[in-house]
Amino acid sequence: MTVHQLNELLLIGSLVLLIAVVAVRVSSRSGLPSLLLYLGIGVAIGQDGIFNVKFDNVELTQVIGYAALVVILAEGGLGAKWKEARPALPAAIALSTVGVGVSVGVTAAAAHYLVNLEWRQALIVGAVVSSTDAAAVFSVLRKVPLPSRVTGALEAESGFNDAPVVIMVVALSASGPVEHWYVLVGEIALELLIGVFVGLIVGWLGAFGLRHVALPASGLYPIAVMAIAVSAYAVGATVHGSGFLAVYIAAMVLGNSKLPHAPANRGFAEGLGWIAQIGMFVMLGLLVTPHELGDDFWPAVIVGLVLTAVARPLAVLISLLPFRIPWQEQALMSWAGLRGAVPIILATIPMVSDVEGSRRIFNIVFVLVVVYTLVQGPTLPWLAKALRLGNASEAADLGIESAPLERLRGHLLSVAIPQRSKMHGVEVGELRLPAGAAVTLVVRDQRSFVPLPSTVLHRGDELLVVTTDPVRDAAEKRLRAVAQGGKLAGWLGTSANTRNSNTNTGAGV
Repeated sequence: MTVHQLNELLLIGSLVLLIAVVAVRVSSRSGLPSLLLYLGIGVAIGQDGIFNVKFDNVELTQVIGYAALVVILAEGGLGAKWKEARPALPAAIALSTVGVGVSVGVTAAAAHYLVNLEWRQALIVGAVVSSTDAAAVFSVLRKVPLPSRVTGALEAESGFNDAPVVIMVVALSASGPVEHWYVLVGEIALELLIGVFVGLIVGWLGAFGLRHVALPASGLYPIAVMAIAVSAYAVGATVHGSGFLAVYIAAMVLGNSKLPHAPANRGFAEGLGWIAQIGMFVMLGLLVTPHELGDDFWPAVIVGLVLTAVARPLAVLISLLPFRIPWQEQALMSWAGLRGAVPIILATIPMVSDVEGSRRIFNIVFVLVVVYTLVQGPTLPWLAKALRLGNASEAADLGIESAPLERLRGHLLSVAIPQRSKMHGVEVGELRLPAGAAVTLVVRDQRSFVPLPSTVLHRGDELLVVTTDPVRDAAEKRLRAVAQGGKLAGWLGTSANTRNSNTNTGAGV
């Protein structure tokens, strides 16, 4: 590659990123899922588009798609709150295993009998579209204030269900006869167990190391966190486990551990996640050939209708039978099974394996994702409101960043008071921090001052709180309790008995 070609490539890449950033703003105002805008950018500059760029490298698309998915899963795991995910974990596991099986069976039957696909092709389509997309779910749900049980279940499901679906699609796309179903189920279960084990071990070791090794620069912590999460994928895949599940579990462990500069870690991961999403969606848009989609439009609509109206609700109903979840929440979970780039990436697996009719499978999946994401994404907030599942009045959580003070055996907590926090109007003395913790500085309207016990805290204030190591957890928990319950948090039943609590909560959550 010449210097001139490199300059042109950098120019095109920077223009695409700038357009994509503007697309994020448009999607946030219009409610249109951003993935559709990114796909549109790829289609516009690809074949049949403005620049007529011809891109048909399926192998490269699959490799880059896998890499982007690893980054997206890591970002999602780092942002997952364990206190929300833990109660919803059994339901999420059921949805990502039993639910996937039900969805694959119903959707494959529809693809075979209604669209006349062969059984292997129909099963591949059913498996591909049964995976909810982590990027789509994370981006949409974090804009919709829902009960923590619903959010936790949907986010955990989207992080978990990629693993069994990938294994299933690879097995169905392999040359030769398909293995018996019970052998395939056994392989999926074994790979998932290995992935969980690897993710827990790598995440715990990484968190332990970051807490006990002081890096020379704060900017190295976000890089180290992402490197540890990505290494979980590599280790999991090497030992024949589910690397996708390993990276999500490891990132969840890291995100809920007491790590220095936690908000910066998540901010860095979020930025990488956006780049991964933009690159992945634009590339998938380049790969598609628009004039070939016409013949597969209605088959895709039919399969998508069965998936959305029958397969997904039935999967949710059967999976959640043991959990006694209200029908309103089940209805929302049924509609919130968003598809995105993951099914399109998985649709490249049969193309790489030269499965007969693989190009048609890709076209059907592409149209299905575009049409039903356009329908489901913007209507999800409306449905939540109609089902009275909105939770907009819940106080926003504090952003707490921790920096270790090594030689003093202490911690410096940077606390940002959000707009809806009940810490507004509370005096510093009414925080009732444990002995060994004190508010040393308040920054308000770009002016800093040392507070008195009678200083009243306001929305938008930033506090510097110094704590000794033994009371750091208690101080942070007390701050969160006051933010959610106000000055009377300790007497109103809020879990804020800080002096005798050893509960771990994730800094910067």
